[in-house]
Amino acid sequence: MNRLNMRAGRPLALVLALGVSFAAHGAEDPSRLGKDLTPAGGEKAASKDGSIPAWGGKETPAAGWAYGKNRGAAWAHKGEKPLFSIDAGNVAKYADKLTPGQVATIKQVKGYRMDVYPTHRNCGVPDFVADNTRKNVGFAKLGDDGWSLKEANVPGYPFPFPENGAQAMWNAKMRYRGVAVEYKNSITAVSPRKGSDEWIKASNEQTFFFPWGAKGSKPLSKLPDVEYYTYLLYNTPTALAGQAFTLTTFLDQPGSETFYYFTGQRRVRRMPTYAYDAPQIGFENQYTLDEPAVFNGTLDRFDWKLLGKKEIYVPYNSFGEYDFDAKFDDIAQAGSVNPSHRRYELHRVWVVEATVKSGARHVAPKRSFYLDEDSWNLVAADDYDAQGKIWKHREGYLIPVYETGTCDVAGFAQYNLSEGRYVFDLHAAGTGKDIQWVTEGNSPRYKSAFYTSDNLRAISDR
Repeated sequence: MNRLNMRAGRPLALVLALGVSFAAHGAEDPSRLGKDLTPAGGEKAASKDGSIPAWGGKETPAAGWAYGKNRGAAWAHKGEKPLFSIDAGNVAKYADKLTPGQVATIKQVKGYRMDVYPTHRNCGVPDFVADNTRKNVGFAKLGDDGWSLKEANVPGYPFPFPENGAQAMWNAKMRYRGVAVEYKNSITAVSPRKGSDEWIKASNEQTFFFPWGAKGSKPLSKLPDVEYYTYLLYNTPTALAGQAFTLTTFLDQPGSETFYYFTGQRRVRRMPTYAYDAPQIGFENQYTLDEPAVFNGTLDRFDWKLLGKKEIYVPYNSFGEYDFDAKFDDIAQAGSVNPSHRRYELHRVWVVEATVKSGARHVAPKRSFYLDEDSWNLVAADDYDAQGKIWKHREGYLIPVYETGTCDVAGFAQYNLSEGRYVFDLHAAGTGKDIQWVTEGNSPRYKSAFYTSDNLRAISDR
């Protein structure tokens, strides 16, 4: 039986509508991982019509590639031509393989186009991540609250056979990225208001540190209860220059712990409410704390339902957003990221629906997330407003990461359809310096002590 189209004898449309449990299928055999399933739990087989090929294993770069060289130029399939394009004139023809947010974006953003290329399934994991993932079957567990992560062998996907939406989201959050991701120079950009040509372009340096990301195998319960730490320092514009913050996101605590250094006051303030849908400082209410990289932060404000799988066109092998030698303005155009720098492929994705919990509040009370079956990366999301209308669409630009032997989504764009603006962040486009995925190292930034208020004050007052 095709796992995409049928679950327990039910057509996918009904599965998507009912959000049935998939654990009752008797498929939780860890020996299947790496055999008929990918190491992450995706289907190895091609789709019935062959439009999605069989999984081919992890991607390796061309000989001679090293950090600092163009990633896309080292890709085995560089130079491919699009099979076809989707735009406002033909979107109805392809709507069954698009998210509602994609359809709305194509219709509303002038000149928006999706160039669709041949599909390549090149997302693997190192052997130790595959081993930990197998060991997690029957071992990893959520907390009694239904959303926190209490145990898993790391680094590895906790739930390769997810039973619910929260488990699927933890697979995305705990994907292997090494011990750190370093941005030597990044640009957080917000497109102009209607009638203006003035961008917000905030250059910054940033480090993400994953205390569970070291090579090998450890139970999560023996490590700090931290999903990740981050440090960010703004260099421009003048209104933000010198401001910096550290943020700690926990595995089993709501919200996050944030310390923010304000240059005008020359002091560090604890920001207990700087989380969830709080607007990020300096970006005109276009960018909240839980929107980076398609989703960020803790899961506690939503109920998470796993709806099933679907074939859709998603950003994949999209190296254009990581071209650090290109000009930023050539990539980030007025209405959208330049179509020639975006690449889409047909892939199977898990669909997760998030609905705000009774008694909780969020500016987007309903959200849909789309997770790549081979890597659990979040490749797209749609946010709905209080009236049930599509409000924001996000897309994550997935690429193979040669340092880690995995795929990752770092760069992403978010289209605010009600205001006609978009956010473009966590990319390398036009920055002059590539993102670096670090698999081992002894930098002070790879220690929890770096992310304290005292250290933030010390390094900011220099």
